Amino acid sequence: MKFRNLAAAAAATTLLAAPVVAQAAPQRAAAPTEEGSEMASSWIIAILAFAAIIAAIIIATKDNNDPVSP
Repeated sequence: MKFRNLAAAAAATTLLAAPVVAQAAPQRAAAPTEEGSEMASSWIIAILAFAAIIAAIIIATKDNNDPVSP
């Protein structure tokens, strides 16, 4: 029973200390680049993926009221 309490206390302490340790870490500066950003291609891919998801939802939820038997 004491081990369970000790483990719970250690987990709680870890959860409380993690943000403090992360905030105290030194911030790294980004290195300057001479080339242009490659974000444009990733935006196009994101827009196409979003459009594909919306199309899949529309196709999946399309209400088909046609009778199966004549």
